[in-house]
Parts: sequence; structure tokens; C-alpha cells
Amino acid sequence: MHIRMAFLKLSLFILIHVAVFSSFCFAADPYVFYDFKVSYLTASPLGVPQQVIAINGKFPGPVLNATTNYNVVVNVRNELDEDLLMTWPGIQMRRNSWQDGVLGTNCPIPSKWNWTYQFQVKDQIGSFFYFPTLNLQRASGGFGPVIINNREVIAIPFAKPDGDIVIVIGDWYIRNHTALRTALDSGKDLGMPDGVLINGKGPYRYNTTLVPDGIEYETINADPGKTYRVRVHNVGTSTSLNFRIQNHNLLLVETEGHYTVQQNYTSFDIHVGQSYSFLVTMDQNASSDYYIVASARFVNESVWQRVTGVAILHYSNSKGPASGSLPEAPSDIYNQWAAMTQPRSIRQNTTASGARPNPQGSFHYGSINVSETYVLRSLPPMTIDGKLRATLNGISFVKPDTPIRLADVHKVKGAYKLDFPNKPLTRPPRMDRSVLNATYKGFIEVILQNNDTKMQSFHMDGYSFFVVGMDFGIWTESNRNNYNKWDAISRCTTEVYPGGWTAVLISLDNVGVWNLRVENLDRWYLGQETYMRIVNPEENGDTEMGPPDNVLYCGALQSLQKQQHHSGATSLLKGISKLVLTSLMALSAGILFC
Repeated sequence: MHIRMAFLKLSLFILIHVAVFSSFCFAADPYVFYDFKVSYLTASPLGVPQQVIAINGKFPGPVLNATTNYNVVVNVRNELDEDLLMTWPGIQMRRNSWQDGVLGTNCPIPSKWNWTYQFQVKDQIGSFFYFPTLNLQRASGGFGPVIINNREVIAIPFAKPDGDIVIVIGDWYIRNHTALRTALDSGKDLGMPDGVLINGKGPYRYNTTLVPDGIEYETINADPGKTYRVRVHNVGTSTSLNFRIQNHNLLLVETEGHYTVQQNYTSFDIHVGQSYSFLVTMDQNASSDYYIVASARFVNESVWQRVTGVAILHYSNSKGPASGSLPEAPSDIYNQWAAMTQPRSIRQNTTASGARPNPQGSFHYGSINVSETYVLRSLPPMTIDGKLRATLNGISFVKPDTPIRLADVHKVKGAYKLDFPNKPLTRPPRMDRSVLNATYKGFIEVILQNNDTKMQSFHMDGYSFFVVGMDFGIWTESNRNNYNKWDAISRCTTEVYPGGWTAVLISLDNVGVWNLRVENLDRWYLGQETYMRIVNPEENGDTEMGPPDNVLYCGALQSLQKQQHHSGATSLLKGISKLVLTSLMALSAGILFC
């Protein structure tokens, strides 16, 4: 006990002196440190007690806040009763797919173990979120927002907002992820969700028939006349949601790390896995509060009425509660061409600076020759080898036992195949570990062809891509004539309408192994994903980092893994000593926290 107290005092002394000296240093990029304890929590977001996944006892988890080029260190302690991985979609992990947090790049963190992620948010700004990637766990929680701020020397393309408001929305089931998993494993569909949560809470009781009494709802407090940056993330399982704030305009300014041409909307469709920033001005009278609504989209909305989240916007001088009907959702459900007008209207602000001082439009993607085209077709789930599975180009991806790049480093044979077809083939569907063999510094065209019956969102780790076109029907080469080659939005998650296609262009400048997946959790769990392996044949350490010192081993490399031993005291001392050691090393180099 005396040793522990002496160590704590020494640590405090060092950190105080570090803080003093830090004001004199200028060089290296700063660090931010987070501890994430991932555990179960009993909550009742829809009025029924259930098990959710919390981060540090919070549901949703805390905001991870950093600034362009910061180094982020997140120590994750797995208190669940099953394996865990955390991912950070949209964070590009430049040269460092070892931190990506999916099974193709990382061995899972076993129950009661901890693992520390360390990555740099290099040349990035914007709004993102984190979540657990294994076994449908996101359907029970474990998610939280990520904010990457501009450096002060880079101006944002709008007046500085009076504050930040983070809103996390998503469809929700009363059944937890293990029950949902059981349903899919037995060949069943997940069915209609039980509701929509806003910041982890159920709907305000706007309707006494649809909403039971006693549900805790979210209240967003604001001051009249002020303008807020409202960051909205759809972290749900499978449902696209329409977001709207009663009587208030949504001025779109950013999506997933790129500033947009600024446009006003009265409501906005946010698909699974997507993030947006809006400026919202509190310019209405304060006679009452206002509804904030997130309702199911592209479904039979008369049947799906319960799948509606409702929160309250409360002005500080409000004179009464919100009442009456909710603001109406778009009425184009039977005219999807009209619905597609909105995503087509999202354009990149080519004159604004993002993370760097050069304008976002300085990369002239429309004048670069495409080196290869991939057409990836999804179909409704089907039975393969007696199991319900989902596919891309007829292949249902089998989760790797050994992470792909780790298998490369250790020359493990047969861990995966580099034979993913670049177009749909006329052959029976199969289950396999088939990976795209992409060319470093290539510039590729990917056509996401959705022949499924549901709206889907596709995401690629490690990259942003230019969304140059989308339409209904089967994509053909003639569709290239209508591509947006000037100001297409660059983002990491795009919607693909049922019976339609979306075309994206990607510059393959980030070496590693990167997950390409559908964000709809049911389809992802059933195998609708693959990986893109991008290797520099002249690698000398400049374009790809090696495995981290704390790399976990599994599968064919399980024998290399050492056991972890924990106790509360040793964990605390190790954590403090790691911080002190890092501080001393940085201080001695004159680079700490600058």
C-alpha cells in the first residue's frame, strides 16, 4: 500500500512538471488517452429491462474527441462473456490496418482481457462513431461518437457554432444480440425492430397508444438564437431512418470527414452506418418544445409506426411541452426515384479546406484513368450448405481464423484465397475466404449492385471513396456518361437502393488489408463482406507499419500467444506507469502534448 501511494505521488509530481514543460514544446503530434471498460448493463430503453453493452457504464458510450493528426490511445478492457473487437469506421488508420478492429486484421480480445489500440487520425476531420464488430454485438450497444476537430490554423467553412450536439440514432430490438444471433443461425429473419432509440433512450410519449407510459426519453437543451452543429449517426442494426426537427431547417455541412456544399433540408435520410453534420439555428418561438424525430424509412410505414424515435428540443425559455402530431416524414415511399434525389444532391465543397490547407477539390479524381473495375452484386439471403447466408458475387465470406495480414507476415498457408471475382459469375454460391487482390496506387471503380429487396449501406475501412453515381436497374458501362466527375462527395459509407446500384471511385494509396462490407448487421453477420488486400511490392517500412508489439495471436498462430494475468492493483499501476513512461519519453524528446 505504501509503495502504491509513493508511486502515485511520484506520478503526480512528474505529470505536473510535464504539464509545465509542455507549454514550451512544439514538435510532435499530441496524444489523447482513453480507457474503455466494455461490460453489460441492465437498461430499459423501450420500457422492458434488457441487457445492453455499455462503455465505462454508459449507454451509448462516451465521445472520443481528438484533433487532426492526434495520436489516439484506447485501452479496451473486455468485461463481456465473449470475444470483443472495437472498430473505428471512417478513421483511415493510415499505414496501420493492424488497429482496424475486424477479424481480417485482428485476433479478438478474449473475455476478461484488455488490449490497447493506438492509431493516428492523420489528415482527417469530421464526424464518425465506434462500435464492436463481432457477433452482432452492436445490436446491443457498445457504440459511441467520434469527433475529429480541425486544427486551429485551418478555417472551417462556416461561422463557428455556439455548441456541439451529438445525436446517436438507431433501430432497436428488445431481444439482445445473442437472441438475434440465434434467430439468424436458425434461418429466420430478424423481423421488424421494436423501436428506435435516440441517444440510447426510447420515444417521448407523443402517442398514448403507440408509446407506453414511463419510458425515459432524450431532451436536447438549447438557447434561443444560437446555432449548433448537430452531428447525427445511424448506429442501428438494419433500418434506414429519416431524421427531422420540428419547424427547424437542417443545413448540411459535413459527412464522414468531408465538408459539403451547404444546403437546407427539412428532413434527411440517414442510412445504417452513416454520419452527418448539420447546422441548426434555434430561430423559432419558445411557445413550446419541439419534436426531434427518427423514423423508419423505405418500409411499409403504416405497419412500422412503432419504429419511431422521438426526443425533445427544449429552448431555455420554452413555455410548455411539445404536443400534437409529429412532423411528417417524406411521402415518396412509392416513388423511390424522388427519394434518390436527396443523396444525389450531396456535393463536396471543393473550395473548403478539410484537414489540410489545400482545398478539398484539389484532387481531380474525374481526370484519373480507372485501372480496374469491380462489380459487386448482392442478392437476398439464400441457403448454402444447409445454412442461411448472404453473398457478394456468389461468395459468402467465412470469418478468418487467422487475420489475413498476420498470416502473410508469418507465412501461414491456406488462411485465405486471393481469388475474389471482379464481377458476378454464373456458378453455384459458396462459402469461402475469398479476398480481393488489389494493386497499390491503383485507381479503381467499384459498382455496388443491390439485387436484394432491402436498402443497404456499404462501407470500406481505411478509405474514403467518391460517390460518382447511383440509379435503379442494372449497371452498364454506358452509365459512366452520367457520373459526377467534379464535386462528388467523398465518404466511407454509401447507400445502395434495392434494385439499384451505386458507383464509387477509390484511390488505393493506403497499404494494408481493408474490410469491404455491408453495414446492415444481419447481412454482414450472414457473410456479405470481403477484404481488399493492398500490398506494396517494394515495401521498405514507409508505406506500411509492422505488427504492433502487443499484437494478439489466434488461429494457426495461437501457440505464439501468451496469457494475460490481471489484478486491480497491477492493472492500475501498469496503466499509470505506462502514462508516466510515455510522458517522460516525450518530455525528454521535447515533444509532449504540443
